[in-house]
Amino acid sequence: MTVWEAIAVLVAGVGAGMINVIVGSGTLITFPVLLAVGLPPVTANVSNSFGLVPGSASGVLGYRRELVGQGARLARFGTASLLGGVLGAYLLIELPSAAFDAIVPVLILLALVLVVLQPRVAKAVAARRRPDGDPHGGPLLLVGIFLTGVYGGYFGAAQGVLLLAMMGMLLQEDLQRINGVKNALAMIVNSVAALFFLFTSTVNWTAAGLIAAGSLVGGMVGAKVGRRLPPQALRAVIVVVGLAAIVKLLAT
Repeated sequence: MTVWEAIAVLVAGVGAGMINVIVGSGTLITFPVLLAVGLPPVTANVSNSFGLVPGSASGVLGYRRELVGQGARLARFGTASLLGGVLGAYLLIELPSAAFDAIVPVLILLALVLVVLQPRVAKAVAARRRPDGDPHGGPLLLVGIFLTGVYGGYFGAAQGVLLLAMMGMLLQEDLQRINGVKNALAMIVNSVAALFFLFTSTVNWTAAGLIAAGSLVGGMVGAKVGRRLPPQALRAVIVVVGLAAIVKLLAT
């Protein structure tokens, strides 16, 4: 990796850490950059999972006030995320790399659609809330969080968008507190997947370290000032970079 490539990966890590805390689609920033510097898709995904763990942790720390009083909810949802993340990481290692190469462009396209539709989803969430709703969202939400964990362990782009949508619709809770839970669940999935990959796959430690350093800074910035950034600009960046990733994957 050249100096300029290393700088690009570091900057991508900063952007991903910030976006993950605010919305939850930072992989759409880092993954294409890792492909561009020459990493194979599966190695890029595994290294990315390692790199985003510090950013997730800094996001949780930044939202610690919003997590007060949600211990029981975190234990319930966190268990589902952990189990889902393990299964997703297992599928990534066990399925042939050709399957990953074929599936990921579709997953990225799905993630981009979710990012674009996120404002409409937020409006629908606000309209459907009921004051008498289940405080834990019921079994449907638990299953949804587990399946999102599977997705996150396998690839993970826009898992935060999925979590925000599901919890926003099924929980009677302030959206900032839901965002805090989303950050905690994403950290659990990223961490358990990274631990699984440590013993089962190949990690590019240079890339993982650069993304880790960048995402740590980006997560702190996102937790403090990210709410002031224009969401339209963030979504535009995500869509452009995600489309570039699809082109790169289809061209290889």
